[in-house]
Amino acid sequence: MNESTGYVQTEVHQQVGIITFYHPQSNSLPSFLLEELTKAIQRAAHDPQILVIVLRSEGEKTFCAGASFEELAAISDEAAGRKFFMGFAHVINAMRKCPKFIIGRIQGRCVGGGVGLAAAVDYCIALDSVEIRLSELAVGIGPFVVGPAVERKIGTSAFSQLAIDATQWRNADWARRRGLFAETHPDTEAMDEAIRNLARSLSHSNPEAMAEMKRIFWKGTGEWDSLLAERASISGRLILSEFSKKAIQGFKR
Repeated sequence: MNESTGYVQTEVHQQVGIITFYHPQSNSLPSFLLEELTKAIQRAAHDPQILVIVLRSEGEKTFCAGASFEELAAISDEAAGRKFFMGFAHVINAMRKCPKFIIGRIQGRCVGGGVGLAAAVDYCIALDSVEIRLSELAVGIGPFVVGPAVERKIGTSAFSQLAIDATQWRNADWARRRGLFAETHPDTEAMDEAIRNLARSLSHSNPEAMAEMKRIFWKGTGEWDSLLAERASISGRLILSEFSKKAIQGFKR
């Protein structure tokens, strides 16, 4: 664990695997954290001591701020850009392929890739105060890699609204009514109690039945390995544009 650069850690309590990520810049995700998060999900998927997974982040204000602006600003060619955005593709595909249900704990704002994580979990529980935003267009790209996960969860119309109006925050009620959040709660205590209750219930359910249910829920996504790779290439090209470079510098100031 290195709090100065961020970390991903996994704890197991009564057959519930709790995966926690942290980065000092509002839980943003540089490449190494995306890689660690992918590995943690894959390990939990194959760990016989884990029957259900909870994905959470540290802190109170932000669940995940999406891509690391520091790393985006440093991308110098299309190959490097594609490699960076493939980090998000790998995380989403690891969650998709995991045979165990993943519960998302959303305690703060979700931006860009953070919305993608919330969409890729199987059951999302959030605070009433949470806000979400797909900010990619504001930095000259688009939510290409996370888009399939978000569109699958909330539908094309709601996804397009988020993607087009990249500067507007939507509240938790908006997200719940469109299916991104399954439940919202007024405070952390109530949210965490709901997560514990669901995780406990699932940990006593038939693992084979849950795996079959998850396979059905994700029907039609078998081509996502190649689809998300194609989307990563688009983002990797666009992030090199003069528009994107200027926009990223503006956000960093």
